[in-house]
Amino acid sequence: MSREEAVQRVAALIKGIKFCMLVTQTDQGRLHSRPVTTQEQDFDGDLWFIGGKDTEWVHDISQRPEINLAYAQPDGQNYVSITGRARLVEDRAKLEEVWSDFYKAYFPEGIDDPNVQLIHVDTHGAELWESSGKLASAFALAKGLVTGERGDMGSNETVSLE
Repeated sequence: MSREEAVQRVAALIKGIKFCMLVTQTDQGRLHSRPVTTQEQDFDGDLWFIGGKDTEWVHDISQRPEINLAYAQPDGQNYVSITGRARLVEDRAKLEEVWSDFYKAYFPEGIDDPNVQLIHVDTHGAELWESSGKLASAFALAKGLVTGERGDMGSNETVSLE
């Protein structure tokens, strides 16, 4: 699969998922996961987030930039795990592009709040789990319970985004 095809597959699966879980490594070497807001942009292989300069996850990124992002769409039974390298960016034009009034809840001074930090994730790859549909998955599960045979629960693959 070409990079362009992989990007399109990932884009289709994460489109419309407002939040994902971001995993960083702490100073103590532990993994820490927290929800972050995905920007409403078409996925092109890069992801953008806004965080607070004073937060633990922004500190973690500054020290250990390799991260994981976990997207889940339980209704469609589709899941995506993305690996990448995050970096802290100072780019007013990009910040204006991704900013929404939603962030005023976190940054009282708005886009000019000195605590606003733009984060860019250069993605490496992704693992995808796609369901064959709720009804088909339920049937495959029931069939497997009755027959002991593994049914078609959908597909799973790893793609490169580099």
